[in-house]
Amino acid sequence: MRFQRDLPETGLKKEDEPLETEREKLIEIDFGRDEVTVEGAKGRATYAMDTPEAFGAISRAWLRCGWDNKYVYSFTWLGRPIIQLPDDLMRIQEVIYTLKPDVIIETGVAHGGSLVFYACLCKAIERGRVIGIDIEIRPHNRAAIEEHPLSTFITLIEGSSVDPSTIEKVEAQVRRDESVLVLLDSRHTKEHVLAELRAYSTLVGPGSYIVAMDGIMEEVAGGARTQPDWVWNNPRQAALEFIESNPEFVIEEPGFLFNEGNITERVTYWPSAFLKRVNHKTELC
Repeated sequence: MRFQRDLPETGLKKEDEPLETEREKLIEIDFGRDEVTVEGAKGRATYAMDTPEAFGAISRAWLRCGWDNKYVYSFTWLGRPIIQLPDDLMRIQEVIYTLKPDVIIETGVAHGGSLVFYACLCKAIERGRVIGIDIEIRPHNRAAIEEHPLSTFITLIEGSSVDPSTIEKVEAQVRRDESVLVLLDSRHTKEHVLAELRAYSTLVGPGSYIVAMDGIMEEVAGGARTQPDWVWNNPRQAALEFIESNPEFVIEEPGFLFNEGNITERVTYWPSAFLKRVNHKTELC
């Protein structure tokens, strides 16, 4: 079985750091030999099926194929469409259970499935509430969210997530002593996500995260429903630029809470997404 893709010219600037998987050109699966062969800029390599390298290659092919077939557009959570990769939902659930934030802020509401998912977790752990922000909350989606059994955990704010008046409304909903987790899932251009990171990172305390979701754009550029500039114009590149000038944040993947297998890297639409706030070195002295 073969999986092959032709990648576009990237047009990356020197300071951009492309994903290693951009260079993959061919994945070959041999079920007779239980082997996976990968061809790319670094040449050709063959891995046994029971290795993390084989799993990673197959997973990247699955992610790309899933993107082209709109796989994530096929799920609901407690009645509301939720446009997320199930693996990412499971992992963010682990983060929320570990942190138990007082407030979860999400930019981008869509059908409200993610808000309901987070509200469900808040109810289960008996802590937290959710703020959802969108430039346009369509009336039928607003009605469905406000009529949902978990609506008491959800506050909706309509407006651009980077508009000063919207940011003020969000800040007014958060007390100084509350812990906050921020999830960015609205407009996914590098400029917009960078503006969101600058606006909402101030609400995130040490040990918590602001998450720049959907950096998968960089990996799927050239596929269905993509633009050529996605190789640099995406949330992942925004996150990389943000940490260069904000040393109080580092990109740090949350650890697995349970793992008896060989896999140590997530299957995800959110590469390099978790920006964790840490203390400045001067503050540690």
